[in-house]
Amino acid sequence: MSRPATSEYDPYYEGYVSLVPEDEIIPALENQMDELSKLFGNVPEERGTYAYEDGKWTVKELVSHIIDGERMFGYRAFRIARGDKTPIEGFEQDGYIENSHANGRPIAKMVEEFALLREANLMFFENLKDEDWVRIGTANSVEISVRSLAWIMVGHVRHHLAILRSRYLA
Repeated sequence: MSRPATSEYDPYYEGYVSLVPEDEIIPALENQMDELSKLFGNVPEERGTYAYEDGKWTVKELVSHIIDGERMFGYRAFRIARGDKTPIEGFEQDGYIENSHANGRPIAKMVEEFALLREANLMFFENLKDEDWVRIGTANSVEISVRSLAWIMVGHVRHHLAILRSRYLA
């Protein structure tokens, strides 16, 4: 599957798509499960409630946001790939985090949840036909393609892992 054209997604997502230079998205999606496991395998549980600044999410809240993104982008890709033309609403990330109970969850369980979601999304993506990948739908009031969502999923995780490494785990 070739990279999405910039016309297939909102300019807001260019920051995520630009983090994915790969032309093959399936291996990039697969590799992130191991990357998360390795990154968090050495993070002590007590570090999970650390926030680098007042008002910023904790490590666990940031992981919860990555999980939420995986779930939401996967849901959007599913609906659009299946030809659902119903506009898909946006979501308010801060409200989702406030109600996530992330700080009371073990990091290992959160990483496991991400891996399970990603595995399910991979199974879905691996069975798409070429015409499914380029199907366009509306999410958060803008048109977007299925393949754009796959690139955004990888870029979203890369973006937040870079923040975790530089601001939380340095």
